[in-house]
Amino acid sequence: MKIWTSEHVFDHLWENVTTAAMQKYPNPMNPSVVGVDVLDRHVDPSGRLHSHRLLSTEWGLPSIVKSIGSARTKTYVQEHSVVDPVEKTMELKSTNISFTNMVSGDERLIYKPHPLDPEKTILTQEAIISGQGFILSSYLEGLMATTISSNASKGRETMECVIHKLNAEIEELMASARGSIRTPMAVVAFVEK
Repeated sequence: MKIWTSEHVFDHLWENVTTAAMQKYPNPMNPSVVGVDVLDRHVDPSGRLHSHRLLSTEWGLPSIVKSIGSARTKTYVQEHSVVDPVEKTMELKSTNISFTNMVSGDERLIYKPHPLDPEKTILTQEAIISGQGFILSSYLEGLMATTISSNASKGRETMECVIHKLNAEIEELMASARGSIRTPMAVVAFVEK
């Protein structure tokens, strides 16, 4: 078994970071995620948003894994998240549902406002990787831990890109709204003359 942990501070509000987290796939920085399907989404009586998603991924598997009988490269991960807008927490748990007979990976991410600076968001991330008791278990655990670490770095970069994209879209909408508010007045002034 391998355990991997990480902590990262985003220089953005919690609302912006969690919005970006729900919109980060697919993206060019991690092209292995080829699809995201929402299986269930609902708001509970406390106002928390629950989402259950299926992520379809396409990995180039090492030849040693292919040699033990798996030519399949498409894998699936299920992801459960809970967003609590009152407590300002987002917890996301994911686990692979492919190749579980060889290795399983359980990942947990928690987003919350930074305790010392509410303008920032802190992300804590952990993964537990367990081989399933065959000769290559340790190798697969190491491979999965390396992949998770690499993807976490790409994920943080992606989050920054998505946040900037969302901010640009908001600015564009605000500029458009300001323009449409002025337009009727300009038209009225022109008609009156």
